[in-house]
Amino acid sequence: MTAMVATEWGGPEVLSPADVAMPVRANAEVLVKVMAAGVNPIDAKTRAGRGVAGAVRSFPVILGYDVAGVVVESPYEAHPLAVGREVYGMSMVPRFDGTYAEYAVLPEASVCPKPASLSFTEAAGVPVAALTAWGMVVDVARAHEGQRMLIHAGAGGVGHFAVQLAAYFGAHVTTTGSARNQGWLRELGASQVIDYTSTRFEDHVHDADVVIDLIGNVHDDTGTRSLSVLRPGGLLVNAPSGSWPTMREDALEAGVRATGYKVSPSGATLAVLSRLFESGDLRVNLDHVLPLSEAAEAHRLLEEGHTRGKIVLEVSPDQ
Repeated sequence: MTAMVATEWGGPEVLSPADVAMPVRANAEVLVKVMAAGVNPIDAKTRAGRGVAGAVRSFPVILGYDVAGVVVESPYEAHPLAVGREVYGMSMVPRFDGTYAEYAVLPEASVCPKPASLSFTEAAGVPVAALTAWGMVVDVARAHEGQRMLIHAGAGGVGHFAVQLAAYFGAHVTTTGSARNQGWLRELGASQVIDYTSTRFEDHVHDADVVIDLIGNVHDDTGTRSLSVLRPGGLLVNAPSGSWPTMREDALEAGVRATGYKVSPSGATLAVLSRLFESGDLRVNLDHVLPLSEAAEAHRLLEEGHTRGKIVLEVSPDQ
């Protein structure tokens, strides 16, 4: 099969097409014909030698966590994810080969039936970002009616799902974003949108119950500044691993709580999210859709940092 592989760590240019062996399904796994694959920050970090690169034992390596496609082999004949079933889900690089390829093997518990309302390209933009948003907003922050929540980078892949989920569960959502995304973020459910290019969010947000921090301290000490807008005992949930090594100590000194978050694949949670997509309460925005052969360009666009929603690679030519 054809896959986009990295033969060394480096810039986007290290991604190139290659003929590789088909993955082999075993045990409680499904073999999926990949129709589309999502592109996520963890892909770019790993390609650059960070992320999960330390767990990669050999090259070439196939990146990509998100997948939408069709089951071509399942564990047994009467399995719920039968041959021909349209599915979407999340792989785990490097324990499994990634999804920048024509076929991928995934554990059955990592995928679920694709919502009929989503195309393959739309579905491929969902798993990692939406599962991360759900984990941070619902599982950890326990979004509820009247809760005051600040979400950083609301227009990004995780952020645009986090805004929608927080609003769905009744939270009063304030988010940071650029001027061009102000109206769109309000459409997604934000009550207040702060233009981070011209305004200091701490001048306008006070006594927040929760901060969903999708930036950390990689730029302008956003994470550290966020501690000052929380009420005493408030909670900061941070996703960018490694961006803020003193987070817990800083939070303790400020009289608030803080925790990191790492996403896990869950077909069961995806099934819940599927119902929200089918009901129209949740939507995915695709900023760029590129062919698999342009994975390097997808990484360049991602690393520019101005993506609205998701970037997706089309893998199968017969979509």
